[in-house]
Amino acid sequence: MKIRAASTWVVLLAGMAAAQSSLVPNPAAPSVESEKPTLIIPAGTRVPLSLKQAISTKTAKDGDPVYAETAFPFVLNERVVIPAGTYIQGKIERVQRGGHVKGHAEVLIHFTSMIYPNGYTVMLGGSVENTPGAEKTSMKDSEGTIRQDSDAGKKAETAAGTATTGAVIGAITNGAKGAGIGAGIGGVTGLAVGMLTRGADVRLEPGTSIEMEIQREVTVDASRVSSRHEVIIHNND
Repeated sequence: MKIRAASTWVVLLAGMAAAQSSLVPNPAAPSVESEKPTLIIPAGTRVPLSLKQAISTKTAKDGDPVYAETAFPFVLNERVVIPAGTYIQGKIERVQRGGHVKGHAEVLIHFTSMIYPNGYTVMLGGSVENTPGAEKTSMKDSEGTIRQDSDAGKKAETAAGTATTGAVIGAITNGAKGAGIGAGIGGVTGLAVGMLTRGADVRLEPGTSIEMEIQREVTVDASRVSSRHEVIIHNND
């Protein structure tokens, strides 16, 4: 009896050991996660965007959200990686209004996420590379700061205009001497007006074309990348 009982315990222990070993995952077996097909968007990729809302240095504040949309699909190895109509979200990192005497209006925008038409969201780091759709603006630095062009000529024109007006009024009231005095007073007035007036603000209208540059490579799940108007063709064999 003792020998039979011992044999029974040996069989039970062996069965429990086999069951436990079957529950322990095999580290050599490939995981489902690692088998996901991925696509790599390389750093330096430039993607054309269309701005979805107006941005002005007159009203914008640091931290304000920025919304844009891809205007054209980005294709890599004959595969659409970023479809047209993908939403791009970002924020304003820094904003500066134009100065009264010197200093241009500036705005720095960084893009932080990409939302595919099916809702799949990917984090990214992107900056503004160019603003071909914005008038009288230029890129200040490699960070992507958008700067308003100088309006010094406009202020000089204002000063010249007030000087001319003062000369005309002076000539009417006091002849040639009055014209000189009037021109001087008008010129000073024009300069004062220019000093009291801020420089032009950066203003980007809805629909403005912006070129985004991806700063670091982005990995996306290939199985979740689809275009907004995806067409599936079934072959009837």
